[in-house]
Amino acid sequence: MDQLLKVFTDAISGVAAGDFTTIVAFLGLALLVWDCLEVGRNDAANIVNAVFGSRILRRRTAVWLAGLAVILGASAATPVMETARKGIFSPEMLTIRQAIVVYISVYLVDTVLLYSYSAYGMPVSTTACLLFELVGASFGVALSTKGLGEAMEIVHWNKVATVIAAIVVSIILSGIAGFLVQRMFRAAIRDDSQDRENILLHGPWVAGMMLSWLGWFMLLKGLKSVPIVAAMKKATIDEYGAVVVVLVLWATCTLLVHLLLVVSGERGTKYLFHVTAVLGMICMAFAFGQNDLANCASPGLSAFWLWQHSDKSTMDATEITIPVWALFCCGVIIVAGMSTRNAQRVTRAAVNTGSQFDRVALYAPQWCQRIALTLLKLRPQGEALVPEPKLTERGKKVHYDALRASVIMAVSASVIALASGQGLPVSTTYVAFAAVVATGLADRVMARGDAELKIGRAIWVIVSWFLAALIAVAATACVANIIYHFSMIGLLVAVVANFAVRRIAKRRSDAQEQRIHQRAGTTEQQEWEESDAPHRPDAGAAEDGGAK
Repeated sequence: MDQLLKVFTDAISGVAAGDFTTIVAFLGLALLVWDCLEVGRNDAANIVNAVFGSRILRRRTAVWLAGLAVILGASAATPVMETARKGIFSPEMLTIRQAIVVYISVYLVDTVLLYSYSAYGMPVSTTACLLFELVGASFGVALSTKGLGEAMEIVHWNKVATVIAAIVVSIILSGIAGFLVQRMFRAAIRDDSQDRENILLHGPWVAGMMLSWLGWFMLLKGLKSVPIVAAMKKATIDEYGAVVVVLVLWATCTLLVHLLLVVSGERGTKYLFHVTAVLGMICMAFAFGQNDLANCASPGLSAFWLWQHSDKSTMDATEITIPVWALFCCGVIIVAGMSTRNAQRVTRAAVNTGSQFDRVALYAPQWCQRIALTLLKLRPQGEALVPEPKLTERGKKVHYDALRASVIMAVSASVIALASGQGLPVSTTYVAFAAVVATGLADRVMARGDAELKIGRAIWVIVSWFLAALIAVAATACVANIIYHFSMIGLLVAVVANFAVRRIAKRRSDAQEQRIHQRAGTTEQQEWEESDAPHRPDAGAAEDGGAK
């Protein structure tokens, strides 16, 4: 209590005196809240894509269930937090003022970058954006104050290269695993994931494999630093070997699933892959809490800790441990962001990219669609392997079946948990999007209807990831120098520019959304209501018309 009172008193006196460092540090906390909302709108929204697209859960229910897992996952975020906070650059080479300016610049760029991408329904990575923003801001400030030599030394280029490589490898791994696993499971289950005879024959080993690798990656890889898990790992893997443990785990899960299917009857057959998809979503949300949440919380909390311990050196101040309660609060804010309108726009666009419906409401530039058409000509023709597009009893589109939703969630969660266990901040967004596209290719949903539009959209999303990296580096370098050299005037200019870009992005993205839905024969309000609104008598006809 005394410490809180001291912080409050110091803040009031610092703001009243016009102290630049105090004002920027507390503005950083406000921007932290803002950035967590933006992360919820974009990055975290991708967690529920598969479960929502397959209509297993209503989006609102999926958001709150995943949100609880996100908050719990934050408690195991320390290794990634250290990578994002001081693994990318050396804050000890900067003064307290310079380091705080770096962190505040990251947020001023990140909030508008994430907002703009969300407004256009484009998934983008919080992790990748923050990585390049930290590089741009720290390099930019050091370059203008210390020269090129020290600017090159301040960035940990080896670590940056490692993280970039981890992000690229995770995308490739998610794509290859998603394609191969989906094709293998689809060959066994076929296009009816609720046929009792087929599920009794293949369901146990398929679901058992999903559950075993979720358990393996989430527990023995993602949570290997937790004492109980570490002891379990030592007693099993170190004693019997990884291969033996995985096979035993798979056999156990397969047997348990078979017994449950026999006991539960038709109901168990119907909801087997619904359950595995929801479990995968929870695991992916938990992994997100370990990884991305720590990244977005890092700059603001670090800036506040630097201000609070300004009597120490920058190196000593960055050694302060960030408490779990702070990450818990950030998790709550992210969950709130997942419920916003822009989050629905991101979810809808990602789901439509991999939808099994022929006609979808998407945007892709003409040059991307031309590339897609060229690629389609090179691909041998074949029938889609998925069930025929259908509507639910409430007239809602079923974009994926439960089997595909399970594969998307299980593969994504496993890849993210594996990276988190290594302390590498990879991208939930990129991994999840890669899994959606890869499973769609495996099921040949892009061999009919708006195939060139879906593939073109995937190409446009990937190109936009590279654009985001370039924008992040250049923009934060400029913003950090403006704020550092012009103090309050520079800070005011940066904040005004942030709001101006947001306004332009909103106006243009709303116009684009209107054109997209006019082409698809729907309205944005119909798409918005698709997730949670009660069924209207004309809803089925409207959506069926869009699916033909």
